Amino acid sequence: MKHIFLLLACLFSFVVLAQKKQKIQKNYDLIDAKMDEMPASYAQSMDSVSYYIKSNFQTESDRIRAVFYWTTNTISYDADNMFEVKFDEKPQDRIARAFKDQKGNCFDYASIFNQLASSLGIKSVVVSGYTKWNKIKVDNLSHAWNAARIDNKWYLFDPTWGSGYVINGIFTRRLDNKHFKVDPEMMINSHMPYDYLWQLRDYPITNQEFIEGVYAGDDIKQKFDYANEIVRVESLPKVEQLLGVSQRIEKGGMKNQHISQAFVHAKTAWRNEYEREKGKKYSEIVNKFNRINKQLNDFVSYRNKQFQPTLPDNEIKRKLEEPRDSLLNCQQELLDFEKNISSENKTSVDNLKQAILKNLERTDDYLKFVNLYLSKPALVRKTLFYKPMPKTK
Repeated sequence: MKHIFLLLACLFSFVVLAQKKQKIQKNYDLIDAKMDEMPASYAQSMDSVSYYIKSNFQTESDRIRAVFYWTTNTISYDADNMFEVKFDEKPQDRIARAFKDQKGNCFDYASIFNQLASSLGIKSVVVSGYTKWNKIKVDNLSHAWNAARIDNKWYLFDPTWGSGYVINGIFTRRLDNKHFKVDPEMMINSHMPYDYLWQLRDYPITNQEFIEGVYAGDDIKQKFDYANEIVRVESLPKVEQLLGVSQRIEKGGMKNQHISQAFVHAKTAWRNEYEREKGKKYSEIVNKFNRINKQLNDFVSYRNKQFQPTLPDNEIKRKLEEPRDSLLNCQQELLDFEKNISSENKTSVDNLKQAILKNLERTDDYLKFVNLYLSKPALVRKTLFYKPMPKTK
């Protein structure tokens, strides 16, 4: 009797799971059918496709399904150009080209998926990495897929693999739902991100573990709160985000040429952003110095007019103290800025430092005059304009 109850319980569980799977598939079918009904007029741009999805589906789960289905059912894999990489092509130009031609490689699939999902208010990213077939053979091409946060939970998607397959250079479209809304614990069997953050696992594996297929136990690893780490990373300035990417790639281990290339690319992206931010900061300091210089020239002009029109004493002093304080602030900003500057920028920085110092000395001279001027009775003040300017020692 005990064995009969156990058998019935197993059968009941199987039926429940089967019914749940059928319900999910039926829901997919309804969404897919609605996307098949999309009028051709909506297929003219990414914005119009997004508008159609937004108008017909309300939940994140339904919308991400619509994005996946449309992408896999519209974009064909460009087998003829699978090895072509256009490094100088801007991301938006690449998306526009793939959308227009309705074909592309894995990065195009992932980029289109990402833009559509993002336009619908869904947090989505393009994940770069490499893959392994049948848990054994590591592919000799880099790959790209997606991560998206649906109802506050992260899932993985591979619209390229989900769209069909290539045999002998010929692409055949066949929707494969195994690559839709994949649990990270399943995805790691075949997809390895360069940045372990996008494994979306509490215990990330190393590149060596993935390549060899021999995983160390979770009990010897430190737990990684990837969800909170993603939130933390999102709050960082872009330059710090890029630095973090390169550091995590390096920490994962340089076990093949794809990883090494990804590390170099990430390091270059960080360096370019770092230099861009440094250049932007330097321009801000220069612009600030120019504004201060104008304030000082305005004060000199006001002094040459013997402080006419008349202002209260505190206003006269303020007209000089404000630019002086700004100069000191500018000087400190430049000291912070010149840390780790390149040799080619050192001359410009040194010249600006000298200009700031010269203006500070000039300001101190005028401030000494103002203090002397304000210390005298009204009848004596005018005579000071005909005497040599006092100099600071």
